[in-house]
Amino acid sequence: HELGAYLYDRLSAVPGVRIYGPPPSVAPRAALAAFNAEGVHPSDLAAFVDQDGVAIRAGHHCTQPLHQELGVSGGSARASLYVYSTKEDVDAFITSLEATLKMFEGLGE
Repeated sequence: HELGAYLYDRLSAVPGVRIYGPPPSVAPRAALAAFNAEGVHPSDLAAFVDQDGVAIRAGHHCTQPLHQELGVSGGSARASLYVYSTKEDVDAFITSLEATLKMFEGLGE
């Protein structure tokens, strides 16, 4: 649970990111985080972080009714960890995500 909490903490510190589900301090969480970033489609996020060798999923993740209930029409992105994942992997993901969001922010100027 430690690495999942680390993922949640790092991701929750990224401006404009909304993580779905309670924080690890409130309820146990799996080592994953479904999220959206303001102004960027989840598929675009997945494609751009992939360019840095980071794999995340984008879509409805078989939870279309939940997305509908949350008012999320385009699905979400999901970062998942496994037994071989490390804090360095989480850090690489966050670095890539932040660079991607900065790039998209620049497109609006």
